[in-house]
Amino acid sequence: MNPATKLPIHGVFCASATPVLEDGTPDHAAFAAHAKALIEEGCDGLALLGTTGEANSFSLSQRQALLDKVIEAGIDPQRLLPGTSQTNVADTVTLMRHAVEAGVKATVVLPPFYYKGVSDEGLFRFYAEAIEGVGRDDLRVVLYHIPPIAQVGLSVELVGRLLEAFPGIVVGIKDSSGKLESMQQFASSFEAFSVLAGADPFMLPLLRTGGAGCITSSSNLIGRHLRVVFDHWNEPEKADLVEKAQERINAWRDLSNAYVQLPTIKAMLARRRNHPGWTRVRPPLVELGQAEIDTVWAKMIELEGQDNV
Repeated sequence: MNPATKLPIHGVFCASATPVLEDGTPDHAAFAAHAKALIEEGCDGLALLGTTGEANSFSLSQRQALLDKVIEAGIDPQRLLPGTSQTNVADTVTLMRHAVEAGVKATVVLPPFYYKGVSDEGLFRFYAEAIEGVGRDDLRVVLYHIPPIAQVGLSVELVGRLLEAFPGIVVGIKDSSGKLESMQQFASSFEAFSVLAGADPFMLPLLRTGGAGCITSSSNLIGRHLRVVFDHWNEPEKADLVEKAQERINAWRDLSNAYVQLPTIKAMLARRRNHPGWTRVRPPLVELGQAEIDTVWAKMIELEGQDNV
C-alpha cells in the first residue's frame, strides 16, 4: 500500500493556470475544459487560484466566481484546493468561508505577505483570526510556504503551534521553498500531516521520506507522468517505470523554466489545449514574444515524441 494515501490530503494536484479573456477576466469555459482534461490526464485535483493561477491579480468576486463556475461545470468540489489568501484577515475569511460553503476539500492559505520580517506570533494571529473568523468545523487548511515569492516563511515551530491550536483543521502544507530538506523537516516533525512538494523534481524524494504528493505548475502538462510516480514509487518491481517517468517530468519542468515560468506555462497550454487565448497573462506579468513561443512549441513537439516512445 502507498503510505502517502493515509495522509489527509494526498496525491497529484495541479497548481492550475487561469485562462483569461481579452478583457482580462477569467475565461470560465476554457478553465472548466482544462480542469476536466487535467483529471483525465491523471491529476487527483486542482489547486486553483494559487501562484500559477495568478490569484493575486484577480478581485475577490472574480476568484469566487471562478470556483463557483468550475463546480457548476461538473468538477467535484472535493477535488479542489483553492487559494484563499489576502494580505488582510477580513478578505481572507471571505474567500475561505466561500470555499468551505462550496464544499471544497481544503483551502490553501498564504501568510500575509506585504509586511516583511514579521514574527511567528504575528503570523499565528493572522491564521488564528482567519480560522476563527470562518468558524466552521468542516474547514480544512493547507498552509502555503513559498518564501522565494512571499518573502514571508512558515517555521516548523509556527506550524506546530497551529496544529496544536486547530487540530483537524490545519491538515497540511505546500512547501515551495525549493529546499527538499525543508519539506522533509515538516514531514518528519508532525504525524498525519500532509506535506506537498511545490516543485515536480521533489515529489519522489519527498514521498520516500513521508510526503503526501505535490501541488505543482508543471502538472498543467504532465499529470500522467506524475501519476505514475505517485502510484508506483514504493513498488521495487516498477523502479524502471518510475525512473523513466521522473526523467520525463524533469525534462518538461526544465522547459517550463526556459523563460519566465508562468507565461511559459501558459504558452505551452495554448498549444496543448489548441486555444491561443491561453497565452494571455495579467499585469504585471507579460506574455512571451512570438519567437519565444515558437522555441517553446518546437521543444514541446520534441518532448511529446519522446513521451510516446
